[in-house]
Amino acid sequence: MNVWSPQQQDLDEILTTIFESTSSTNQSVQRSITHKLNSFTRAPDYIAYLAYILSALTQQEDRIRTIAGYLLKNNARLVLRASQEVISFVKAAILHAFRDPSDMIRSAAAQDIVAFLGILEPKNWPECLMLLVNQLDDQDHVHQEAAFNVLEKACEDYPRKLDVEINGTFPLNFMVPKFIMLTEHPNAKIRSHAVACLSYFVPINASALYAHIDTFIACLFKRASDEEPQVRRHVCQALVLLLASRPDKLLPELGNVAEYMLFSTKDKNEVVALEACEFWLTFAEDPELAQYLHPLLPRVAPVLLDCMVYSDDDLLWLEGDEEDDAAVPDKESDIKPRHYGGKSHGLDREGDRDTSATPDAPKKIGAYGEEQLDGDDDDFEDEMDDDDFADEMSTEWNLRKCAAAALDVLAVRFSVDLLNVMLEPLKNKLWNSDWLQRESAILALGAIAEGCIEAVEPHLPMLIPYLIQSLNDPKPLVRSITCWTLGRYANWCTAGTTEDHKAQFFIPTMEGLLRMVLDNNKRVQEAGCSAFATLEEDAGAELAPYLEPVLRNLVFAFDKYQHKNMLILYDAVGTLADAVGPALQNPMYVDILMPPLNKKWSKLKDDDEDLIPLLECLASVTIAMGSAFLPYSGPVFERCVNIARTSIVQYQTWHQNPELDEPDKTFLVVALDLLSGLTQGLGMGLKPFIENSQPAFFQLLVLCLKHPQAPVRQSAYALVGDLAMACFPLLRQHMPQVMHELILQLDPEPKVEFISACNNAAWSVGEVALRYGRDEPEFAQWVEPLISRLVPLLLHPKAPRSLHENAAVSIGRIGLMHPRMVAPVLPDFAQAWCQALYEIRDNEEKDSAFRGLCTLVQVNPMGIAKSLLWFCNAIIRWNQPSEELNSMFQTLLTGFRTHDPQGWAAQVQTFPPVIQERLAQRYGV
Repeated sequence: MNVWSPQQQDLDEILTTIFESTSSTNQSVQRSITHKLNSFTRAPDYIAYLAYILSALTQQEDRIRTIAGYLLKNNARLVLRASQEVISFVKAAILHAFRDPSDMIRSAAAQDIVAFLGILEPKNWPECLMLLVNQLDDQDHVHQEAAFNVLEKACEDYPRKLDVEINGTFPLNFMVPKFIMLTEHPNAKIRSHAVACLSYFVPINASALYAHIDTFIACLFKRASDEEPQVRRHVCQALVLLLASRPDKLLPELGNVAEYMLFSTKDKNEVVALEACEFWLTFAEDPELAQYLHPLLPRVAPVLLDCMVYSDDDLLWLEGDEEDDAAVPDKESDIKPRHYGGKSHGLDREGDRDTSATPDAPKKIGAYGEEQLDGDDDDFEDEMDDDDFADEMSTEWNLRKCAAAALDVLAVRFSVDLLNVMLEPLKNKLWNSDWLQRESAILALGAIAEGCIEAVEPHLPMLIPYLIQSLNDPKPLVRSITCWTLGRYANWCTAGTTEDHKAQFFIPTMEGLLRMVLDNNKRVQEAGCSAFATLEEDAGAELAPYLEPVLRNLVFAFDKYQHKNMLILYDAVGTLADAVGPALQNPMYVDILMPPLNKKWSKLKDDDEDLIPLLECLASVTIAMGSAFLPYSGPVFERCVNIARTSIVQYQTWHQNPELDEPDKTFLVVALDLLSGLTQGLGMGLKPFIENSQPAFFQLLVLCLKHPQAPVRQSAYALVGDLAMACFPLLRQHMPQVMHELILQLDPEPKVEFISACNNAAWSVGEVALRYGRDEPEFAQWVEPLISRLVPLLLHPKAPRSLHENAAVSIGRIGLMHPRMVAPVLPDFAQAWCQALYEIRDNEEKDSAFRGLCTLVQVNPMGIAKSLLWFCNAIIRWNQPSEELNSMFQTLLTGFRTHDPQGWAAQVQTFPPVIQERLAQRYGV
């Protein structure tokens, strides 16, 4: 086999580029260098050059060789399309660099080993795995630790790839006993690595580990009192993983394990305490372990409460939050990137609720900004990688938040029993003279809000005034956590219908949070603004009588806030508009709110990232203000169209020249969503703007429907549905072009990143069908292709619920307008249709869809025969069907009984009692 060797010219070019990357901080220069480095990846032997620089160019600075090593790690996947001689060279070079005299080079090579061993897999690089395992016996502790560092990372990142047969043997069969033996090593770092490596094979049920499980657990108990915190940390981690994967192995020793974990949760080393605290979170999350956890509540709850007190390190980190800093400009590094997901159409299900567990709980956002599927939606060919987001959030995860999250889950699991054991320690902390104790108790009160609400409700008439009073605390950290906790109880504060309840709780909470919105501490402003937004959502139209003072406070904040909190303020204004709706149309409110929004609007350029949350906010404001927004709508419409045009041109340019930076699609997405807001707010009032648009509005829209980025298509299809509802005469003449794209978007098996776009397309079809009307010939040409795609979407076993629901609604609506064309396929989808919509809350969309289904049953009664149980279940789930729909239900059910009294009676007898009872009560059948 030929041995790979570098070409001097290519080597010099790569070296020069690496040198340049270290010598300039200019962003455009750095971008140019990045493009150049990316262009090298097209060369089939690029990774070999990097491996050569790392391992062989000893005359170069360590810094340059190390950069080559990091580039090698980042481009490790190129090995999958490399030639055999390149692969062989890279493997050998990395192992050679792993024994380099320089710490920096060895460290870079170690990262390369982890990356390449994971991609190639140990079965294709057994000599590397063997070298690492043999090096564990090295007398030189530096080499021994280096090997264990790599093995620990490999065991953590890809344990299943290590649990394989290689050349007739299973490496784990000799690795596991070696790791167990090394838990006794005199060097604490080696002991720590050994316990860690073993723990990572617990979740995958590695047979090699479970063959020694009793010995492993005995090792954990032996190391439980190790003087080295890192060893104790990994002992706790292993016990947590065992509890999650194989609780049966811990149950015989649960008393001792619980004692140890209680002790470790109070460890002075926060890393150990955090790992131990995870044990209680894991314990609480498993309903099958509730009977074992329940007796421990009186001891666990107070320990968790104590863990929620800020540590000295926390306070050191938060030192800047102890001052009035409202006038201090934010550092750009403090502002996290926002991921705007675009407008997605969904239906409300009975029992939907928000469950944010801790302050700053991370929202789950996909890597492309699209909606993340929850619950049973996760199975839909989900290949999304959220590691970047997990890494970003992990820096915020600490003992305090872990304890709060554990308390939150315990509250959901044990409710009143938890509150009973917490009452005394909670009272002692709430009325403690030490502000740190008070602050932690207020956090705990917020953490238990969801699970213990019924148990805590009798205490709220005393606790809510206490919290409102705590908003006056001199400590900003107390004021900020009080805002969060009040937000958690906002639903109770707003739910009371009596004037007395409003006067005692709702109005003081609203006024208190509005004061915090204008606090002189930025952290308090942020918490106050976020909590007030929660109050807005819960209060809804109840806020309308107080709009003037609310708006004046929020508008004052526009002049007070620095950059970071301004983004939260936009959210609060948008949420307020969503909450009060048309009440915002009062000219006085328009005059209060629009000048500061206009001021911000005029200052921001089309490519300023702060324009994104402002556009998002304005989308809600335009819908709420309706025709009152008309005086401001011309420039807003024109700017949205310009942003769309510019974005599409930039994308086309980038497509022709990928060397350029890919343009940010978010501007286009929010511009489309604001156009949706204008459409909903102004309806046919948009006609002159659309007709005079340059470039042509519908020409741009069709380009957006074809856009390769799914979030753009998602918002474009939402706009199509809104245009259909609000100004269909303007849309109708362009429907042939739109429908062509729409049918293509209804992919019966969409990739996960296309689901939201497909969802909005499915919804918009139904809106368009309704506007065409009954048996309209133009729409009739599309019925068959639409139904042939919507039905498979409805029947797809792994599609998310939202897609099933929107497909069902649109099938029903198309059926309502063209029943004779759809009725023949009713038997194919009737059961799935009823299953998709029976849990949806009553609303107009559901009503029109059910009227469509009933019309289909009238045309083809036999089509529902096999799905009669599901049809009746869906009927009785309605709370208040419209008069027309209720009449259709009555007619159909009476018709079934009249047509075949005996057959009907026999079938109804097989229904669950609740269905039988409601059919008899409501419809006399």
